[in-house]
Amino acid sequence: MSSHGISDQVAIVSMGCTPFKEHWDKGADDLLVDAVTQTTGAVGLTPNDIDAYWLGTSQSGASGMMAAGPLKLEGKPVSRVENYCATGSEALRNAAYAVASGAYDSALAVGVEKVKDGGYQGLNAFPYPTDGTQRTLTAAAMFSLVAPAYARRYGIDEDDLRRVLATIASKNHYNGARNPLAQFRKEMDVDAICAMPAVAGRLGVFDCAGVADGSSAAMIVRAEDAHKYCDNPLYIKALSLVAGNGSGLLDPDYDYTTFPECVAAGEDAYAQAGITNPRTQLAMAEVHDCFTPTELVLMEDLGFSKRGEAYTDVTNGVFDLKGDLPVNSDGGLKSFGHPVGASGLRMIYELWLQLRGEAPEDRRIATADRGLGLTHNLGGYPGEMVSFVGIFGV
Repeated sequence: MSSHGISDQVAIVSMGCTPFKEHWDKGADDLLVDAVTQTTGAVGLTPNDIDAYWLGTSQSGASGMMAAGPLKLEGKPVSRVENYCATGSEALRNAAYAVASGAYDSALAVGVEKVKDGGYQGLNAFPYPTDGTQRTLTAAAMFSLVAPAYARRYGIDEDDLRRVLATIASKNHYNGARNPLAQFRKEMDVDAICAMPAVAGRLGVFDCAGVADGSSAAMIVRAEDAHKYCDNPLYIKALSLVAGNGSGLLDPDYDYTTFPECVAAGEDAYAQAGITNPRTQLAMAEVHDCFTPTELVLMEDLGFSKRGEAYTDVTNGVFDLKGDLPVNSDGGLKSFGHPVGASGLRMIYELWLQLRGEAPEDRRIATADRGLGLTHNLGGYPGEMVSFVGIFGV
């Protein structure tokens, strides 16, 4: 797959993000208003000064009116989009293309989800009609199959791999403990994570992303207009989205140690941005660590590690906050929490802080001078995924 892309044609000039947590005292509209008004207020605008909106939400609203109402928008186009857990990235992608096309001078992408007081443990999936071939396992069960497959393929003892996966979770808790917006702000050591009750297979409670409420937003303008709004914009270098066809569910030999949709999206994004060695050219990455085995496999699928070597790279601290390539410096889904419609934009918010030198000192990466960051956002399950990869730079 290849696409021409819109490298350096548009830029992000302001962003906002609420805390991701249990917002018992706020509804989805309150969270959305908080994120949007942070974003517009930072550049001296009101929500009605923006030309067009893209709203990403999985199940907290069904139309653009979900944003137009609480924001008191007058005569504005608001498009509601949804693409599984990649919904926030999808809102950003559509808003960026709209500005790059010349249709609008400014656009705002906002993602929001209200999950915690809905009466369920997480989002309650809509009962769409199917042909009967869809999976019948939970997300945790599907992703739990990744770990034993990885261990078998690369000859790793499953007990040793269990500790490596816990090391990923511990890293992300370490980062989240230094993030005032994160859901879980407590460090967790490897032994404590390994001792957690099992959820599926050998995945424990703290191998799984947090369920949270939250919202995040980004304002986009043409690159030549960016300095009218801020001195240090974040330029969009690449946007790639791949929707799988679900054939993995029907394949008895499906390889759980790689996600083809993520590989394809990464390769396309690297081609758009001119990246040939992501391990050394990227300053940082925010990836979709819905479960710890997911982050392990993504290190290889995105070219940060060679095949079969992510296990060693994790152990050696390559992806730690002060490592060679920091991954999930804000805590990731694991520690920051995962309100589905907002997570993709939350990832970009971390790049906004880190690459522009605005991250807190105790959470600041040492590689920011490379100037480029990657976000990866997936939705679905092994064998049936959508995958987004974006690259952004100063």
